[in-house]
Formats: sequence, structure tokens, C-alpha cells
Amino acid sequence: MSPTARGARIVAFLFLLFCSLIAVAGPFDGCPEYVKYGAPSEKGDLLCRTGYAIEHDPAHKTPDWVAEHLTREKAMAVLARSNNFKPDPDLEAGARAELKDYAKSGYDRGHMAPAGDMRWSKEAMDESFFLSNMTPQIGPGLNRGIWKNLEEKVRHWAVERGELYVYTGPIYKAGGPHSSIGPDQVAVPDDFYKVVFDPVRDQAIAFIMPNAKLKTADLPKYIVSVHEVEAETGLQFLSSIDPDVRQVIESKKPAALWQ
Repeated sequence: MSPTARGARIVAFLFLLFCSLIAVAGPFDGCPEYVKYGAPSEKGDLLCRTGYAIEHDPAHKTPDWVAEHLTREKAMAVLARSNNFKPDPDLEAGARAELKDYAKSGYDRGHMAPAGDMRWSKEAMDESFFLSNMTPQIGPGLNRGIWKNLEEKVRHWAVERGELYVYTGPIYKAGGPHSSIGPDQVAVPDDFYKVVFDPVRDQAIAFIMPNAKLKTADLPKYIVSVHEVEAETGLQFLSSIDPDVRQVIESKKPAALWQ
């Protein structure tokens, strides 16, 4: 074989190898822990973070979903909260929320993956304050009330149960239009959901609550099945689980809060 032909074959082989690597690479290769049971969807900006995986919607400029793996050790960590809110450096201006969008908007910068879940790592804590992990959320009675209480309960459940997979995000009612804040028109959600899955017991509990001032004591009223969250969002949770098992898990609506 001539040197020219040999060189051509090597180039062709390297090209095919490169293409095969591209084909098998996935958007969550850097954080497979958080999508162990499947990504709820893969249609927006897909990002890996130290403490969570996220699908960000550049139209709404909020996440579609944020996925966490909350363990006993993570839930019991005590690193101080950073409060360093900032635009997501991995998203382009114009397709992301900015600090000015929330300024004097009347809404809190509501975490989807809570800062309280990130006390195990400074990097995870810092990344939880990216605005891509935020939505405009009513403050009194929601972000600083019932929603905060729910986040605390999830950490308690993680300590008691050992590990949980947690999926959180906004809901926008079909048909719109939706109100927005700031010059970048960050969409204001109608509702919020949280899905909590216990992989040891094959149990799930889910919540949908309106973006409104609510009574913390009413938290059990907002329990729903995972199927109800899927119907409202178009997402598919726990897609890597056997379909028959998933059907049982997702169709059940717990009668009360987990103990």
C-alpha cells in the first residue's frame, strides 16, 4: 500500500471514530447521577451542574426541570448560603434571565434546585444561584412560606430514607399568554411542581401548587400523582424504569405527607 493510500485510510478511520464518539456522547455525560432514571425531556438548553442537571427554556428564560440526587449526607451538610445571584455564564445574553429582570419586579428569585440542598459543596452552592435555576416566584406565603417548608421536608425525608431523586420546575398553562418581568421578558409561572422519588422503596410523592400566597398548613392539599404532573407539563419522569413498575409508582397519589 502506498503512503498516500495508507494516510487516506488513517484519516478515514479517525473521521469514523470521531463520528462514533459524537453519536454516543450525551448531554448529561458530565452528570449522569442526576438523570439515572431518565431525563424528563431533552428539548431546551441541557446543562450539567455540580449539584443538579437542568433543562433551560430560552423562550421562557426559566428551567423546564431541574433534577437532583439528594442523599442523607448532602441533606445534613452545613455549608453557609452564598446569596451570589448571577446570570448563567453558559447561556447567551438574550436567551437567559438577568439580574435587572428581577429588580423591582415584585417577585422573588425562586430556586428550583434549593440552595439548602447544596450545602455539601461550595461549587454546588454557587451554581445554585445561577438565574437559570430561578423562576419569578411569589415571596410571602410561597417562596418564603409553603415552598420553603416543602424543601425542608424533602431534606428531612432524604435524611430518613437515605436518598431521593427530586425533580422541580414551573408550569405554564396551555394557551397562555403568560405575564413576564423585566426587559428580557422572563415568564412568570402559573404553578410549580415537585416530584420526589424514593428508589429504595419504589415510592413517589408529587406536588403542584399555584404561584400565589398560600397557607403553609395546607401543604397536604397540593399532593398529586406523578401522572398529574406529567399531564400538566408534558414531561416524562422515571422513563428508565420498567414500564409496569413505573405505572404503579406514578399512578399512586399518597393520602398524606411522608413521615
